[in-house]
Amino acid sequence: MGCLKQPLDHNNAAGFVMKRLLLVLLLLGTCCFSNPVVKGEQHKNAYATMMYVGTPRDYEFYIAIRVLFKSLALLNVEADLVVIASLDVPLRWVRALEKEDGVKVVRVENMDNPYKHQDNFDKRFKLSLNKLYAWSLVDYDRVVMLDADNLFIQNTDELFQCGQFCAVFINPCVFHTGLFVLQPSTTVFKDMVHELQNGRENPDGADQGFIASYFPELLDKPLFHPPPNGTKLDGTYRLPLGYQMDASYYYLKLHWSVPCGPNSVITFPGAPWLKPWYWWAWPVLPLGLQWHEKRRQTLGYGTEMAVIFIQSAIYLGIIAMTRLARPSLSKLCYRRSDKSITLVQNILKLVALWSILAAYVTPFFIIPPTIHPMLGWPLYFLGTLALCLVAINAFLLPMLPVLMPWFGIIGVLIVMAFPWYSDGVVRALCVFGYAFCAAPVLWTSITRIMAGLQVSLEREGFMPRLGESSPPSWFNKLY
Repeated sequence: MGCLKQPLDHNNAAGFVMKRLLLVLLLLGTCCFSNPVVKGEQHKNAYATMMYVGTPRDYEFYIAIRVLFKSLALLNVEADLVVIASLDVPLRWVRALEKEDGVKVVRVENMDNPYKHQDNFDKRFKLSLNKLYAWSLVDYDRVVMLDADNLFIQNTDELFQCGQFCAVFINPCVFHTGLFVLQPSTTVFKDMVHELQNGRENPDGADQGFIASYFPELLDKPLFHPPPNGTKLDGTYRLPLGYQMDASYYYLKLHWSVPCGPNSVITFPGAPWLKPWYWWAWPVLPLGLQWHEKRRQTLGYGTEMAVIFIQSAIYLGIIAMTRLARPSLSKLCYRRSDKSITLVQNILKLVALWSILAAYVTPFFIIPPTIHPMLGWPLYFLGTLALCLVAINAFLLPMLPVLMPWFGIIGVLIVMAFPWYSDGVVRALCVFGYAFCAAPVLWTSITRIMAGLQVSLEREGFMPRLGESSPPSWFNKLY
């Protein structure tokens, strides 16, 4: 027995060593053949944008930034995606950007805006000078700084070959800071901060005016053409308009006609409440569907769908109840004297008109603003129909005149969404023509509503005298 023990111990030791060796080889293989994009990897260039909070539209811009960067990732750009986020940006947003979108988040303190007391200052841009932090990203050779309202059509990595500063002149005389290329530099960043403290002239008090005044000679610089050998240029250049196509150019002809540069990026500068991610922006702005198609392909609409289902169920419940309930407002109204009846009637008329107005306005404000237009508009019409039926039931109003604006809104959407207009001018003329024809119908509906309301108020069944017997129950039946 003693002779057999030694070989067994030796075999066990050899097996232990072999298991250890296999474990090491397995770990090495996992490291070598796993996803090559590791957290510590960094490209030489970056696409960057900024994020801060303090406006009513913070969440909308958060969604827009996520769609922007996910769209860039689909284009296989050879660059890092960076968000310059202020310290007060919610941590859950930061984690979503980092873990779900692969974005690198740089936390910064909000830069004080010395121009906030100017007469023409817009409070929406109070923190827009945070964009200057782009010059502090010295780990990168070039940075393409972006606003959230850009829509990329194709890869634009050739922009990293541009010089120390390059921008697009959407306005013939002033370049736009919704997209520009820069070479990060601690020296330039410190000088910009110094210029802020010294009160450099800034026409609008925002990043647009400050950066334009810091690079006043860009208009005289040559147009950027990427070198075929891939080398980086030095100096400052004007970018071709194709790198930031203003959506306004599209709406004039209903097709793109940008002769200089590749048609790579669409930008939506315009009215703040007609940004492409708002469901009501389409079909007023036809390009809104392109932005939502990008969102459908990337981020999706999971965050809003629960609210959509709940609102739809509530509206359907209201419609069902209006078909079953009887008008009960008459039980609360009594005529005490001829003197008081006029005042009561006027108050009820005002309440009825406000209830109809609220029926058309309320659903607009409670629908999630970044939902797809094909979900937003049907939900709006369902909500207005439900609330209009409540007003019709409560005040015994004629149904068709109350719902005439409902049909009118559907009509104007059809006119605007018609896809075969020759250009934007014809489209605008058709919309004006429709409005001109619909105006008399709308006015007739208002007069019919007022007349029907007056009849309802004067009925004995709607406002019985105190002490008098109630009319038969069938009198109050609406349907």
